[in-house]
Amino acid sequence: MTSRYGRQLEFGLFPVPNATDLELLRSLARRADELGLDLIGIQDHPYQRRYLDTWALIADLIARTDRIRFFPDVANLPLRGPAMIAKQAATLDVLSEGRFELGLGAGAFWEAIGAMGGPVRSPREALESLEEALEIIRLFWSGERSIAFEGRHYRVQGLHPGPSPAHPIEIWLGVGKPRSLALLGRAADGWVPSSTWARPELVPAMMRAIDEGARGAGRDPSEIRRLLNVSGTIVDGDVREPLVGPPEHWVETLAGLAHDLGFDTFVFWPGEEPAEQLQRFAAEVVPALR
Repeated sequence: MTSRYGRQLEFGLFPVPNATDLELLRSLARRADELGLDLIGIQDHPYQRRYLDTWALIADLIARTDRIRFFPDVANLPLRGPAMIAKQAATLDVLSEGRFELGLGAGAFWEAIGAMGGPVRSPREALESLEEALEIIRLFWSGERSIAFEGRHYRVQGLHPGPSPAHPIEIWLGVGKPRSLALLGRAADGWVPSSTWARPELVPAMMRAIDEGARGAGRDPSEIRRLLNVSGTIVDGDVREPLVGPPEHWVETLAGLAHDLGFDTFVFWPGEEPAEQLQRFAAEVVPALR
């Protein structure tokens, strides 16, 4: 099956990076790899005391898997900064032999970011900083010997970037406002919202904003990947909620999201019993959609 934009469907897992669940996280990553899923996305909230650091955890899981790709879902730009994000992304891509992609966000939970020493930005400043970050990250991966950028929020001068990524890393933005979606269409490679806020009735307008931004920049909208973090539970019996129901309901729902709305990648966030839910998703939902 393909999406409305003609892209082949892919499937991933969204494990919660609780420090107390380290062995479970390792087991889930290995099992997702064995079951043939395509991606693992891990949320990046450094101020969350219960969570492991996302980037260090991805490095650990990369070393324990063979083929599955990883991405921060999405990287916290205000607390990490674009030059270091570019460096870390390229490093993880080299270490994994091309199995890393970059999910990137402008920031949220500003009080928590401020408590950790990061900048507290207005919506306009967050968008400006995201646009600047995209330019710096692209420059860092460009292969140039020395790069420079002067922005309102970020500055690099005479920076010697490296290493080069092992493959062309894609940048997927976790954004939802019209101006940020237009930026995505102009300058990014994918969109990665979550089903908790990108509700079906809101998505068509969001997709149009991306497409218009892409066309305005001379790009084909079909070039842009459309991922969705889907939070729910696979259960037997009747449908209880939009994403709580039997496998056939999941298949029908995700097929509709692909065909009608245009999503091409579904990253499964199990509501409970993640090991059992992963098995059911990979064995009872994914094959019917592939």
